[in-house]
Amino acid sequence: MGPQMSPSGPAPLTYAGAGVNRGAVATALSNLLRSVRYHPPSTRGRPVAAPGHYAGLLRLGRETLALTTDGVGTKLVLAQQLDRWEEMGEDVVAVNVNDLLSVGAFPAAFLDYIACRNPQPRVFAALGRGIDRGLRLSQCHLAGGETAVVPDLVHFLDLSGTALGFYPDGHRPVTGRDIRVGDTLIGLPSSGFHANGYTLVRRLLETSGISLAERISGERLPLGRLLLTPTRIYAPPVEALIRKRLTVGLAHISGGGFRNLVRLHPRVEFCLDAMPPPQGVFQWVAALSELPPGELYQTFNMGIGFVVVVRSRRESQALEVLADHGEAKARVIGQVKRGRGVTIPHEGIRYQSY
Repeated sequence: MGPQMSPSGPAPLTYAGAGVNRGAVATALSNLLRSVRYHPPSTRGRPVAAPGHYAGLLRLGRETLALTTDGVGTKLVLAQQLDRWEEMGEDVVAVNVNDLLSVGAFPAAFLDYIACRNPQPRVFAALGRGIDRGLRLSQCHLAGGETAVVPDLVHFLDLSGTALGFYPDGHRPVTGRDIRVGDTLIGLPSSGFHANGYTLVRRLLETSGISLAERISGERLPLGRLLLTPTRIYAPPVEALIRKRLTVGLAHISGGGFRNLVRLHPRVEFCLDAMPPPQGVFQWVAALSELPPGELYQTFNMGIGFVVVVRSRRESQALEVLADHGEAKARVIGQVKRGRGVTIPHEGIRYQSY
């Protein structure tokens, strides 16, 4: 492993210091939303109130549809450095379908958007193979897409997508509003950083002089390949829980880390008092960055990529269903208490807002 930051050296680099200021993003987004005042007639459908949630919900006649859009972000810079693109195709499907699952919707259709400087057939073929894997894992249609050749705007390539979800068999959106004190929080393992925090990770690599060819302790793959591990797609196990009506809250631990739980219910405390200790790349990034736990857990998923909230009396049943659908390592990570925000007691962390 390359050199690490010295405790007596400069202050640890933060996500904001690396160029991603969450406060500035929130302010800019608030300004945008205040400027959008138009409301179409009811004949065009009726929005279902779920402010600040993972997906937009629209009621059309008797049907409710869920829509979300997201991109891979600066993980693409590493993909370019390593000239590996299949993982990015899988990622762009995953970040969208996992957000649909977070409102209890089943993925139905996906559209990709690729902005590039020069459309290279070899790169596009690799992206397509990755998109195909993501679609298979989530049982989702490719409904179309758009390729924009914009050399004045994009240095090499940017990748994002939009996904549509539906509610089968009389199911309704799962927004978290039914969460109550005493409920159990179950965590589903992640496959790594997924598609968040890479601006900070890349800056850490640059300042520390660590090569993407290096290996970190206990890992089989070189660091570059490890960092490109695709985002896990949680569709099969989460859909199984939804079909059995076992969950009252669902959260994709993406941008914002564990602050995401606040989006489910603003008037309870999500107490993560049984979180597993950081391992693998999370242990590595914690040691390399010397960041305080509060920064780590709001930037990275720290090994838990998805959280489901269930009634405590149905905890065992939910764990059994998850195990039957490939999630044998799912575990209880906490409980819902009286209060507000998110706490991780053993790390001294309290987040009051998303």
